[in-house]
Parts: sequence; C-alpha cells; structure tokens
Amino acid sequence: MKSTVPSLVDLFSGAGGFAEGFRRAGFRVLLGIDNDPAAIRSYKANFPEAVALAMDIKDVTGALIEKLVGRPDVVIGSPPCEPYTGANPRRMKNPIDRLYQDPAGQLVLHFARIVGELEPKVFVMENVPGILDVKEELRRIFAEAGYPEIYFNVLAAEDYGTPSHRLRVFISNIKIRPRKLPRRMTVEEALRGLPEPGSGDVLNHELPSMSPRKARRVARLRWGQALIYYEGAEGRRYPNLVRLDPRRHAPTVLGSSRFIHPYEDRFLTVREQARLMGFPDNHVFLGGRDEQYNQVGEAVPVPLAEAIAWEVRKFLEKVS
Repeated sequence: MKSTVPSLVDLFSGAGGFAEGFRRAGFRVLLGIDNDPAAIRSYKANFPEAVALAMDIKDVTGALIEKLVGRPDVVIGSPPCEPYTGANPRRMKNPIDRLYQDPAGQLVLHFARIVGELEPKVFVMENVPGILDVKEELRRIFAEAGYPEIYFNVLAAEDYGTPSHRLRVFISNIKIRPRKLPRRMTVEEALRGLPEPGSGDVLNHELPSMSPRKARRVARLRWGQALIYYEGAEGRRYPNLVRLDPRRHAPTVLGSSRFIHPYEDRFLTVREQARLMGFPDNHVFLGGRDEQYNQVGEAVPVPLAEAIAWEVRKFLEKVS
C-alpha cells in the first residue's frame, strides 16, 4: 500500500528552510541536493532521514533521483537568484541572456529539466520577482517539460509570520494563495527569549567580532539606519549593517546581510539572524561563520515555506 504521506525532493536545497516548512506540513523529505558542501552538511544534520547530495545540478538526472528515492509527489527548489536580481550590479542587460547565457541563470533550465523527468504532481520553484522579466520564456520551458499551465505566485514573507521582509515569486503548476495573517511579527518578538550570546545553551549563538573603529561607528546608529550602502543594478543603492528597529519586521535577510542589534552595539549572531527567517532554534548551521550566515540568508523563510506547503497539501488531497 502506498504511503499517504506526501513525499518531497528538494533541489538547490541550501540548509533546508524550504524543506523545513514542508516537513511541518507533514511532508516526507526524501532528498536534498546542493553544490555547497557546508550547506549539505547542515541539511544532513537537520534531515537525517533524507538523502543529502553535494552535487552540481547539471550532473543530476531524474533517473538518478528515482533510483535513490523513487518518484516524489512534489519537487521544490530555489535556483540562484543573482542572475535575476536588481541587487546584482553585474546582472546582464538582456533578460533572455540572464536565462541562457549566465551559467548561474541556466540552472533554472536544469530545474525544469529534472521536473520534466520526474513528473511530480506539483513543483514549486522560488526566485526573485526579477525573474518575471522572462515569464513568457518560462511558460514555454515548463510547457515543454509537460506543464502547460503555470502560475507566478508573488508572496511577501512578512504576511505569513516571518519577522523580516522578503518578496519572492513561487513558480508552480498550481495557484498558491495562502491566507495572510492579521498582523506582522516584529524584531522584538522574534529575538525574545534567547540567552546572552556565547552562553553555550543555543546552537550558532556566538558573538561575531567587531573592530573598535566599527564599534564606535555602530554606537552612533539609530534604529533603521545603515552603516554602509552598496550599489546594485541600474544605480540602485542597498543598505547593509542596519540597526534593526525592534517595533517593525526586519529588512530582507540576504547571505551578505549583517544586522546590528536594536539595543546593543553588536552584530546579530547567526541564531538571531535565523530567528528573523523563522528557523526553529534546533535547526543547526554548519561550516564557517560566513557560510552559516549565508545559509540563513539564502533560505526560503520557514513560516512562508510552511504556508505554501499547506496549500500544496490541500491540492494533493483534492486530486488524490
């Protein structure tokens, strides 16, 4: 008898934020694949029951996945967003080139290829809204893979219980419209209850160092102010080293983001940053400190992933 628990394969898995949301909605995580060895070590630690592969997606086939874990009900994944995001000053001018010429941009094509080979009931691919510049091309690519109708579900993480802003598009063969929560979670609420950094009771909660010069500059920052700005595509400026406003949700957490604590003149720890993405405190991040921050910032926020997972689950129950 086939298990009624829906199964999942996770491409470009990172440390497993997307999969954690699905696990909370009762999915069985079969397999995670990423080319980052530290992220895959984290994935294996958090999903010991799953197969975790450190592999280049270009070398992965549907046949290999099927041989390892069988055919999943659902395939999720977050191909790199750098080729498509306005925050990247080196983003290619022509949107079609981003998809076909940029080696990182081409990874979206490999996601579609594997989905076509595995034929899941549902797929969900996360990326930045900038990928909508190639919307019609993506329709064509997924139609060729066997999914003639796809939906571009644009969702803001803060509407679903994530204490940080994040606007992302979830491309799927189903409509994903979770019900928004009536209120947004604040930084104050997200950071509540953690012990002092370095107390050893909580994973990934060590204090990062800060030079005396930077500490002097940080001490002058008020809530919402940034220490540095960098330039993105088309001359847009993006802040970093922002002192968080405890009364609001945080700005977008990126791999390169470092935030200043609202009340103390110090950086947030990896654990505090993970709290801003809705990770539970038992979700461990392995590798060097920068790799850990990167794994947090590149994840799909867990509360948003869970809201999506329940929508997918509802669909699966309807069609079964």
